[in-house]
Amino acid sequence: MTKLYRLLTEDDTSAFCHKVSDALSKGWELYGTPTYAFDHANGVMRCGQAVTKDIPADYDPDMKLGQQ
Repeated sequence: MTKLYRLLTEDDTSAFCHKVSDALSKGWELYGTPTYAFDHANGVMRCGQAVTKDIPADYDPDMKLGQQ
């Protein structure tokens, strides 16, 4: 069993909530608390949320985490 980790990020819009909701619907679990920071380069607030998922396979750095 392998535990995968992803950090989901997005501008502070409903797109972030949809990204997290999509991951949860695919079996990913929330890990820690969400983050919130100002992106000075783009002048917007950004959100982040870590998620993890156990899979019955060995880790491979070439795997597409969003497709697991």
